[in-house]
Parts: sequence; C-alpha cells; structure tokens
Amino acid sequence: MGQKVNPIGFRTGVTLDWKSRWYAPKAAYGEFLIEDHKIRRFVDDRFNRREPYAAVSKVEIERTRSDVRVVLHTARPGLVIGPKGAEVDKLREELEDLVDRKITVNIVEIKHPDLDAQLVAEGIAEQLKKRVSFRRAMKMRCDATMASGAKGIRVRCSGRLGGAEMARVETQMRGSIPLQTLQSNVGYGYAIARTTYGAIGVKVWIYLGKFGEEIEPIAIESSRGPRRRARL
Repeated sequence: MGQKVNPIGFRTGVTLDWKSRWYAPKAAYGEFLIEDHKIRRFVDDRFNRREPYAAVSKVEIERTRSDVRVVLHTARPGLVIGPKGAEVDKLREELEDLVDRKITVNIVEIKHPDLDAQLVAEGIAEQLKKRVSFRRAMKMRCDATMASGAKGIRVRCSGRLGGAEMARVETQMRGSIPLQTLQSNVGYGYAIARTTYGAIGVKVWIYLGKFGEEIEPIAIESSRGPRRRARL
C-alpha cells in the first residue's frame, strides 16, 4: 500500500519553518501545547466558521518568557483589523482571557489567495455547502490557481459527492506535483464541507516551484468590457 505523508510535516524543520516557535521546560511543555491548540481553534472558529469569513490561512505562535505573539496570515486583513483596529483589540483581549497571558497580535496579508492551498480548499468546501457541482467547483479553482502562476495543483474530494448513496473519491490535477522532493515547495490544505447528506473532505496540493526559485504570481485583471481577440 502507498504510504502518504503530510507535505507540510514532511518539510518542517528541513525547508519549512515551524508554526509554533518556542522552547519550554519539560514541566511546562504540555501546558503551552494546549494553549497553542486553544488559540488556533478560537481563531478558526471566529474567522473561518462565521460570516463574514476573513480567510485566515495560517496561525503562527511565538513565545518569550511571559509574552505570546500570534501572527495571523489572512487574505482579508480589513475584516480582521476592523475599523480603527477595533476588531484586533477585541481579539487580543479575548485571547488574553483564554490563555491568561499577555498577547500581541500581528496581521500578515496573503496577496495571492489562489496560491494558498488552505484557502483554495476552504473555497471549494464553501461551494460544496452551497450545492455547487463538485466537478465544476474543482475545475474552476484548479484553473484559477494555474492562471495565477502555480506549476501544479491536485484537488481530491471524498465523500457522498452529489448526494450519492455510496461515498467515492474524485481527483483533478493540473501540472506536476513532486511530493517526494524536499526542495519542492508544495503547499497542502485540508477542509471539511459539512453538507446535509454528510461530510465531504477536500484536500489540495499546490506546487509553487523549488525553494529559492520563487515564482512571480500573475495578476488576473477582471474587466466588464468586451474582450479583445488577439491577432494570430
């Protein structure tokens, strides 16, 4: 049988940095780990599971002796910051009450959401909840990601697709996904679409090129006017 490993865990510590960056004595390690899980779950419930969705892709946590620094990577920083920073201040107070420590919140904008595997997976899952055809949703996101400059993408949906009685797996792929090469920058995202007929899992792999050979994302301009046909 094929052995599948998480592409992020496979590269963490080799070519990717850790999402939690701190050291702790043995007695405090378990407490810090539970606090990190509480922070991540709270942020996900608040910004990704309720409207308006702020599209928070990743939460990084750094610790000093007494302070905790939380870095949110989001495609919609305006929704997280709020008017005059009111939402950030409210979030910081709620996190401080949650873990009983002094917390600093930083916001990092994701400029190209179509190249972020977690946001692509969340987008497909959201469309499946709205009863969009799963093949159409997968194809549209694959095409948008490739048009943004990715070198490859693979989307895998599993569950009662289209409300079928028997669960099955559907996969769509564009370009190449070199999963076994540590030098390849492969993003991985996983989301669950909880529909009326059951849960559907969505997995997304996006190949951005080798580390150090950064791709230049292609800006896609949307115009309402008629398109000009290129001369052949």
